[in-house]
Amino acid sequence: MRMRPTLTWEPQGDPPPASTDLSAVVAAVRAGGVVVLSGAGLSTESGIPDYRGEHGSLRRNHVPMTIQEFTAGDHARRRYWARSQLGWRAMNRARPNTGHLAVAALAEAGLVTGVITQNVDGLQQAAGSPDVVELHGSLGRVICLGCGRVSARSELANRLREANPRFEAIAEQYQSARVNPDGDMELPDGAVREFRVVACTACGTGVLKPDVVFFGENVPPQRVAACRGLVGGAAALLVLGSSLTVMSGLRFIRQAAQSRTPLLIVNQGPTRGHRWADCRIDLPLGRALTDVVAQVGL
Repeated sequence: MRMRPTLTWEPQGDPPPASTDLSAVVAAVRAGGVVVLSGAGLSTESGIPDYRGEHGSLRRNHVPMTIQEFTAGDHARRRYWARSQLGWRAMNRARPNTGHLAVAALAEAGLVTGVITQNVDGLQQAAGSPDVVELHGSLGRVICLGCGRVSARSELANRLREANPRFEAIAEQYQSARVNPDGDMELPDGAVREFRVVACTACGTGVLKPDVVFFGENVPPQRVAACRGLVGGAAALLVLGSSLTVMSGLRFIRQAAQSRTPLLIVNQGPTRGHRWADCRIDLPLGRALTDVVAQVGL
């Protein structure tokens, strides 16, 4: 039986009332120096579900892969790469939505000076935002756990397709399945039983892993340091579409609170960081950010 990683939190006390008034966000953005911390809620309008929202994958009993399970044996890796072979295609078809484009426009105007994303889909970069810090890595890259070589996910997709010619019939059968936020798709065990996993081409034997931070794995310290530097220099921290459940993102909320940096949260539903927020806006991200761009005059 797969063990479910810790993915939820229980709110303590009553959250501050949510608002639909964007005036505080507009004022902070207009003043400039804003650092954005984005989560899965920013990509839902591109067709990629989040974990914890109303239609999130956890409500479908999806159990994300953990680093402990992935490294434990061939069976888990075979299941992951088979499911990810389908999920990657769906993720690769996704396009930036109006929320991503709004953040990119604010960055181009110099009002947003840094973007930290918890997402692994690459959509914020595709929208045109420069120098995005990918806190949890990217599904567009693959890393060898043996020699450390990093390669393109598209390269591995071609190798897996060649190694599993009969899998294309299965792919056709399940192409309408829903993609999960971690880039896989639901497949029955029978569909993945004969899937062949390939090794690293550089060292010949190394285990390949998506260049993402799995649950149970630590964010690389140099990446954390880069994010702390951005938050430390921010005039305001703007959280977009994140429940802040996991510590990898919550730590920057606490940093902002300790330095008394204004914290603004736009998210549908409560967050683990609401007690530190100067304002909490409950609106769809695409609509809210498009309004912010219009109100600052871009």
